[in-house]
Amino acid sequence: MADPWAVREAFLIQRAYCDAHSAPITGRIAGALADSLTRESRTGARVLDWPGDPTADALPLRLIGGLHALDQAGAAPDLSRVFAGEVTGMDAVALILADALIVHDAALLPWLDGPPQTNEPGRSAVLMTGLLELARRFGPKLELLEIGSSAGLNLLIDRYRFDLGGTNAGPADAPVLIRPEWRGAPPPQVPIDIVSVRGCDLRPLDTSDAETRRRLMAYIWADNPERHARMEAAFAMLRSRPVDLAAADAADWVEARLDEPQARGVTRVLMHSVVWQYLPVEGQRRIRAAMEAAGACAIAERPLAWVRMEPDRGLARQELWLRHWPGGGEDRMRAIAHAHGLWVETL
Repeated sequence: MADPWAVREAFLIQRAYCDAHSAPITGRIAGALADSLTRESRTGARVLDWPGDPTADALPLRLIGGLHALDQAGAAPDLSRVFAGEVTGMDAVALILADALIVHDAALLPWLDGPPQTNEPGRSAVLMTGLLELARRFGPKLELLEIGSSAGLNLLIDRYRFDLGGTNAGPADAPVLIRPEWRGAPPPQVPIDIVSVRGCDLRPLDTSDAETRRRLMAYIWADNPERHARMEAAFAMLRSRPVDLAAADAADWVEARLDEPQARGVTRVLMHSVVWQYLPVEGQRRIRAAMEAAGACAIAERPLAWVRMEPDRGLARQELWLRHWPGGGEDRMRAIAHAHGLWVETL
């Protein structure tokens, strides 16, 4: 069981992370929760007595998501003033949050049951940066396999339009344009042909369900209203044409997909974003072993690659790493990025 002080420290770490990503409202809430958590509610007691690693389990974001849901439902007017940025004094914010945990205890408690589902189309821009490098190196045809797909928003990567520092990719008439602030050299302007996109999640989310959509919207930080509009457009794309998303254990699914025949002239790519920390250690080991074994058999006509956007929480940034076979399978960091893809900086 985590020490209560370690739990409070996790909320302070989350505040620093939010502040580094231009999210002062969410950061202020995280900081105030670090001071105001008590055992007066079942929610507060469960948070303070958290059985695992509160940072690795994204405990602060679980609770903040529940509070944001109350705000969005109009169930707590004072809390809505906090999420609107109208109440900024830490003492006042802490009092409002402490009251919300008691008054809305029953509604908040279930939000602690699972990790936050921070589905974000903007992360596809970071992944696309790596995919364009693979297309330059091995040719345009890519077969994409994503683990931890959640609601499948990254599985729309072949249907989004991207402007990556002036490098364009995707359909010109796409309903969603993703244009992050660009820093550094743009990725190569090369043809890219995503021939298939498949994904898995242990518990995929069905965005045809209104409650699921509301839950996903609650995990979007109040500081980024533009993300709300983009998410709504992505939901409409899923309604128009669903994605290939399986309910499966990540390691089982990766091993099975790597055993399938691979078309000649197509690069097979495993990709994921902000997923690795949630996988069990044994699952991580199996995926690494499966990729390295398949990589050892890769040839120029059937390349294999691994593109991943995962956090370095110590540096408060996301990092884009790329491995490919043939070519030694060496891990190389290609870019750093905002947690939600608001900016990308190539290295």
